[in-house]
Amino acid sequence: MRPTFRRAVSRVAAALALTAALGVSAGAQTAATAKPFSGTRALADVKQLVDIGPRVAGMAGAAKARAYITAQLKAAGLTTQEQAFDAATPRGPVHMINLIAVIPGMAGAGSRPGAQRIVVGGHYDTKLFKEFTFVGANDGGSSAALLIELARAVKPKTLPIDVELLFLDGEEAVGEWQGNDHTYGSRHYVQAARTAGTLKTIAAFVLVDMIGDKDLRIMRESNSTPWLTDTVWAAAKKLGKREFVSEVTTVEDDHLEFLEAGVPSVDIIDLDYPAWHRADDTLDKVSAASLQSVGDVVVAALADIAARVTKP
Repeated sequence: MRPTFRRAVSRVAAALALTAALGVSAGAQTAATAKPFSGTRALADVKQLVDIGPRVAGMAGAAKARAYITAQLKAAGLTTQEQAFDAATPRGPVHMINLIAVIPGMAGAGSRPGAQRIVVGGHYDTKLFKEFTFVGANDGGSSAALLIELARAVKPKTLPIDVELLFLDGEEAVGEWQGNDHTYGSRHYVQAARTAGTLKTIAAFVLVDMIGDKDLRIMRESNSTPWLTDTVWAAAKKLGKREFVSEVTTVEDDHLEFLEAGVPSVDIIDLDYPAWHRADDTLDKVSAASLQSVGDVVVAALADIAARVTKP
């Protein structure tokens, strides 16, 4: 991912007032308390991923990360589907694999023709650097860990629609972030969904990226769908999560592929992170409290999103 204004995050004072009517529903509280999200468990997942080392798309570390993610999802009772593809990159073809797992909604929701789903995604790959070893504790590790913990925390058959967990490969540029050298996994996923005729069943896409740093400060992302952003920020306000602020930033990330396809999307990201794409993006920079905060907000917001998109 990158900010649109090169490497500097734009902090623009927001004139966007949060809609008071967008409170956390009773369903959100029920889902949140049924099996609480644990930032401590999520941090342990970050550690396991960091211990693998670099997890560059197409390389051995990425395969090890997929094996770990798949094992954790299996332990949570979910089946993982691999979506493999060969991406054309500036350095030649690279074999990449997205991972997909579905938390089923209320009985039969996902089996009905045209049934909607919420997709919660994040990337698990790390960028390749030849100058140093990049383990991406926050950039790649935190998003994958949060999705793993969601698999444990979101109780099946409590929401009216399915929640699909999407672990994206190839978010990072192989070279520099320009042209199509980035977001390979999300681009392939969207194209495949369009071909299969299932793109229209994605009611909302919630992207998490770089959400584990200790000094967490998440701004509203300007490209994101306003109603979806309002829903997430209203949940954060209801829960007293001050890490979600009203200032605005503009970021290029996996959500743009979904937005261009007409899917309502929101990017939950803190790109104002000194260790971004540096050797010191290590485990000590990541906090269980930050993971807890974002996890709580996502779990709460899912029920409100589901209630909105399934309203007759």
